Amino acid sequence: MKTFETTLTGSDDNIDGIVSVLPESPYPETYQFNSIDDSLHLVIAKDIDGNWIRIGGSEPYLLGWVDELADKIGRSKQSA
Repeated sequence: MKTFETTLTGSDDNIDGIVSVLPESPYPETYQFNSIDDSLHLVIAKDIDGNWIRIGGSEPYLLGWVDELADKIGRSKQSA
């Protein structure tokens, strides 16, 4: 999986964007979400315990986006 399009649920509207792998990371798996309209940048990674954490991105952000994005990454990997 290199990149895929997805949508995150915003507080007012949905946010369309592109998810891509960040290979240069100290974490086992690192991905970034960049919204099409440049309103959101979110970087999440899987820590050594297998938990998804936010490691960077724009402010403000919703805590639920980490779980939502991790779920969409998992689904994308299954369909690949």
